[in-house]
Formats: sequence, C-alpha cells, structure tokens
Amino acid sequence: MSNYLSIIDKERKEMLDAIGVAKCSNLYADIPVSLRNKQFKLESGKSQQQVYDEMKDYASENVVFDTVMRGAGAYDHYIPSVVKNLSSRSEFLTAYTPYQAEMSQGILQSIFEFQSMICSLTGMEVANASVYDGSSAAAEAAFMCVEKERRTILVPENVKPQTIEVLRTYLRRRNITIKVLTEKDGFIKNGKVCSDAIKDAINAEAACLYFEQPNYYGLIEDAEFLCEAAHSAGTKVIMGCNPMTLALLKSPGECGADIAVGDAQPFGLSLSFGGPYLGFMATHVTKDTMRRMPGRIVGQTVDGKGNRCFVLTLQGREQHIRREKALSNICSNQAHCALVASMYLSAMGKEGLKEVATACTSLAHYAAAKFTEGKATLKYDNTLGVEFFHEFVTVTPTKADKIVDKCAKMGILAGLPIGSNEILWCMTEKVRVSEIDKVAEIMRRA
Repeated sequence: MSNYLSIIDKERKEMLDAIGVAKCSNLYADIPVSLRNKQFKLESGKSQQQVYDEMKDYASENVVFDTVMRGAGAYDHYIPSVVKNLSSRSEFLTAYTPYQAEMSQGILQSIFEFQSMICSLTGMEVANASVYDGSSAAAEAAFMCVEKERRTILVPENVKPQTIEVLRTYLRRRNITIKVLTEKDGFIKNGKVCSDAIKDAINAEAACLYFEQPNYYGLIEDAEFLCEAAHSAGTKVIMGCNPMTLALLKSPGECGADIAVGDAQPFGLSLSFGGPYLGFMATHVTKDTMRRMPGRIVGQTVDGKGNRCFVLTLQGREQHIRREKALSNICSNQAHCALVASMYLSAMGKEGLKEVATACTSLAHYAAAKFTEGKATLKYDNTLGVEFFHEFVTVTPTKADKIVDKCAKMGILAGLPIGSNEILWCMTEKVRVSEIDKVAEIMRRA
C-alpha cells in the first residue's frame, strides 16, 4: 500500500464542506498572522536533490541556541544517549495500542513500569498512562473531583497560564465553574498562595483546589498547609508537580494531596517545538478517585500457567465505554513517551535524579545571586520566606526585551519576559557557570 495517496479537488471540497470550512487556509486561523506571513511554496517538477537543498535552506533559518535559560513549563535537560538509542528501536516505535493483551505484553509492561515509577515519585498507589500533557492532566483530574453539589474548581493565578486556559476549555461546556484566585483579591502574596486568604475561598461548593509545586514563578508553596485547609472543608486537592523536583521535595502523597498531576517532559523528552509531551496522573486507592481516573491502568497478574503477565486493569476511555458513560475522551496513545520517561528514570537511577535536581537548584540560586549584583532585583525576595527551585523572576530598570536580545546575540536564550521589565529565568543542569557569568554582566550593564 502506498504511504501517500493524493486526493482530487472534488474530494478535498467534500471534506471541507463536511467540517464547514471554506478553504484549507482557514484551518490555520488560530495561528498568529506573524507566523503565517511567509508562504512556503515548492515548485513542481523538482528533483529529489533540488527539493532537499531548498528544504535545507529553509531549515537554516531556524535559530538554535547553545544555552537555554528559559523554562515556564518546558525544560531543557540533558538526555543520556542510551535513552535516545534504545527508544528509537523499531520494536518500540512500531508498537501502538495494546488492545490484545496476549500479543502486547511488551508495551503493557513498559506502561506498567512507567506507572510504577510515577507512583514511587508521587507517593501515590495508582497511576495511569496516555494523558497528553500536564495541563490536560490537570483538567482530567478536575473531572475526577466534581460532584453533584460541588462544581467549582479553585485555581490560584500563579499557576501556568496555559493550564488555566486548558481548564477553561475542558470545563466551560460542562456547567463547571473555575474560580481564579487573584493577587488583586488578596489570594496571592509575594508570589505565593496566601495561607490566610485561601481559607475564605474554600467552601461547600468547591470540588477541588488545584495548585502547582513549584508555581509558575518557580516558588515553593506551603503544600501541606494548602492540603490541610482544603480537606478541612471537604474539598479535594490536585497538586501539579514539576516531576524533577520530586527527587528533593516532599511528594504529593506526603503533603496530603488527593491527586498528583504534571508533565513528565523533563524525563528524557526533548523540547521538540512544544510536543509531544507526557502528562501523568496518580492518586490513592479510593473509590472516589481511582475508579474515576481516565486513560489506562495496567496491572500485573499471572496467566493460566502461573507466569507473570500484564493486562489492562481499568480503562475508562470512550473507546471502551460508550458516550456519556466514558470518564474521558482521551483516545491517543502516549505510550512511547512513557517508555522514554521510563528509560530515562532507569538510566539515571534514584541518586542520579537527585544529582540532576540538586544541580538545577544550585545553578539557579547561583544565577539569582549573580544577576542581582547590579541594579536588578528578585521580584520575590527570599528574605520574606520565599524559596525557589530552579526558576526565579528578576526585575530590571531596562526593558526585558533588550536583555533578551543581547543574550540572543551571544547564543543564549534568555528567560521569558512576563512584564515590561520582568524576566522568568530557568536553570537546568545543562547551563554552564560561564554562561551565567556572561548574562550577569549583561544584567549589571543594564
């Protein structure tokens, strides 16, 4: 069978009419115009070599930075070569959906190992697979918490903006209210959730409180207090985690969270222009949460001869349960991404993961000290009891864009401008001290 079947204009028109779109270009309406200005046109009749040369010229216009000091939800970590080589083997790449368990033992075991590792990291007893990313995992977890009389999701505004947008997209058509707790209303103080104010927001209508550890600004929240405050009002807690921090910080299970979610992208998945990434979800073995978890849960058992084998234990997807009885519409398969994450964790080991996490936070604190030797300051001063992991926000008299541009000329992708003169920086183990010193000099001159 040919791997490419062309279509005629009549067939293209029929497909466009079926989805109510006038022309193919309308399918890209959500992409900013600035990114669509350059029309790519490849003349017909060119040889393979000519096409290759032209595509190579286009690719050369991409800017590849030697050093990345930007995070905000996607992190540039070192990926051991063993992870890339093993995960690229054909037997892993071609395996897909494990519907027939007896023929899919390899992929089922890889999912089982991933779920087991996530349970160890999060301090939970059960985890699933096949969630797209951390934001969709947060939205799916919100569904797990909603009850007939509790249909409000509490979200502090210091979580990742994209997560708030995904929550709104998921929940707005289901008669579920999202209440964003803002700094203006007193719920955020010095970058963190205000312990005193949060109690006023939690009431009998609140199904759950979702917060992130660390939050969008890299600050470490008082997770145990937030969990306790929510539970005192009968409200569940969803804790969004950067999984790399779990090598050093208390796990969501230890903090008292009901559900742990996050993006496992730091575990061996490259930035890849924004995806595919890997959402993870984990919870306790309770009727209220485990049986409402979407995606797949792989279990270990024995066959008729007593040999170890793996099966799909719980699967609440719409492909298995019809329409409104389904727990979720998740129908793609992130199993290969989960395999990569498992390989990364296996290659690093417990101590290796701790070393990476320690290097990240050490470099970040070194950078914060160096960047503030001049007129730049930390927006959230740790003298006020604020601590951070590997992201922090600086404030400078100079416009943030100017600093970013100067760094770019040196082959360094600076932090993310989040205000006219505010930059959210991130340091991973790949950042060199010498590069931090170069940026510190730019900050001093600014």
